[in-house]
Amino acid sequence: MDGGPWDPTAPGVVTLPSGRLVRGRGLRRPLPDGPPPDFGLYLLGRPPEPTGWAARWVRWPDFRLPADPADLRAALGEALDRAAGERVELACAGGRGRTGTALACLAVLDGVPPAEAVAWIRERYDARAVETPFQRRFVRRFTPG
Repeated sequence: MDGGPWDPTAPGVVTLPSGRLVRGRGLRRPLPDGPPPDFGLYLLGRPPEPTGWAARWVRWPDFRLPADPADLRAALGEALDRAAGERVELACAGGRGRTGTALACLAVLDGVPPAEAVAWIRERYDARAVETPFQRRFVRRFTPG
């Protein structure tokens, strides 16, 4: 990792209960100032553009749920593990629905109760994160095990 962890006060950066920092963002916006990620988890209907860092793609059409929930769970586990010592970002096109849903599920993996995870991520990331009723239900049913 070059340049240390994310700045916890930077836009989109969320401090998980464990103290690990992750950044959520929308890919339609320019790459934020500061260091690039070490690892990106991209939640899109089709593969993302190549990046200059390690990346993983989870097929997830806009306003929907992930095509393969087991793949999302594995990818979130990898992201959480990497966030212990690397700059990790989660991103979709707009940075709210899929990104917010994935961040809420990541928070569940890190100890936030599923019933509280949507409110938890809306308070810490974006008040409009997790956009659809299906996404909210997905988070409520997401379990750490």
